Amino acid sequence: MCGRYVLALSPSQVRRMLENDDMLVDDAPADEGDGAPRQSYNFAPGYHGIVYRADVPDWGAGPRREAKQKKGGAPSEPTTTHYKLQSMRWGLIPFWTKRNPDYAAVMKTINCRDDSLAQAGGMWSSMKGRKRCIVVAQGFYEWLKSGRDKVPHFVKRKDGRLMCFAGLWDCVKYEGEYKEDKNYTYTIITTDSNKQLKFLHDRMPVILEPASEQMRTWLDPSRYEWDKDLQAVLKPFEGELEVYPVSKEVGKVGNNSPSFIIPVASRENKSNIANFFANAQAKQGSPQKPKKEGEEDVEVKQATTSSPVKEAKSVDEVVKNADDGGMGVSSAAAAGEKRKGNGEDDMGSGNEEPPRKKKAVASSPLKAKPSPSPKKSAVKGGRSTSATSNGTKSPMKAKGTGTPKITQFFGNSA
Repeated sequence: MCGRYVLALSPSQVRRMLENDDMLVDDAPADEGDGAPRQSYNFAPGYHGIVYRADVPDWGAGPRREAKQKKGGAPSEPTTTHYKLQSMRWGLIPFWTKRNPDYAAVMKTINCRDDSLAQAGGMWSSMKGRKRCIVVAQGFYEWLKSGRDKVPHFVKRKDGRLMCFAGLWDCVKYEGEYKEDKNYTYTIITTDSNKQLKFLHDRMPVILEPASEQMRTWLDPSRYEWDKDLQAVLKPFEGELEVYPVSKEVGKVGNNSPSFIIPVASRENKSNIANFFANAQAKQGSPQKPKKEGEEDVEVKQATTSSPVKEAKSVDEVVKNADDGGMGVSSAAAAGEKRKGNGEDDMGSGNEEPPRKKKAVASSPLKAKPSPSPKKSAVKGGRSTSATSNGTKSPMKAKGTGTPKITQFFGNSA
């Protein structure tokens, strides 16, 4: 079963990665705004994810069933097939559904077993022939049962590329809604686990290689009748996967953090207690060797003159490039843009407001003519006024005929 996965990339980033793998993308949703898919390191059922499919009508590939029955033949097929990325909700709802189902009902259709597609009939029969798709992900989570405890594990491709799950989609319009209110949903097809994941779970998503013959067969709109070739596509992944335990915080729906895909035992994981002792030991270690004069300048020069990065193939490269200012932008280029921006501000462009602290020091009128403090404004030779003391000693009390000393008492008694 696949009940949680990762998709923290924007549609534009996904589009770039698919195009780098020689996959056509003629249309894609916007990165932000209404209808934009969710980006999350803890992607749960009910979220809107990114689906890659052939651009076919809402009834799916092939001729419409009513038109085929009336005309007695299939219309001529288009010469060119277009493919697109689309935002859909995870948890397939069949087109014949009249009312919006509750969450419990949707949870039953987040996955579809490959052996159920091999059988004739069933709820998947209307989708498996005409409405096949690819569900885009970076990886997925699976929980290892150990007694009463469950340890989450993250599974991703070892080469860092996108995971392309085989899936089915559908479009439904509920009763009482406008014709424009279309609800697109999808499910992820699962199969037997491969050797790498047998210890973790007996099922895994069907993972297809980008631009492979199996993927072309799966997405081919000219195949609108289920056959053995389509069934043969659904098999365990033969490539290399990377599997490791991660934070248990991913178990709660709604939690979202990039740390969820970092191994628990990794040095990059701040929750790893071993890193605490390692950092403490490093602080107590010998001081670093002082750099020679000019050594730091050489390193900076090498960093700024680095060659531009190549087109990103892995998810990590895409995220790194995005942090540097966009897809395919190196850190050196990003640093150059920052210097350019500062230069424009110095020349008086006025596009950005300077930091508040610097503004107070540079333009405050109080610095040119500071307001005198009470201590500095006092007259020379005079005394400053204190809130706790007036600078004089308390007067001595006159000795009265009070109680005599005790030694005097003993003298009189003698």
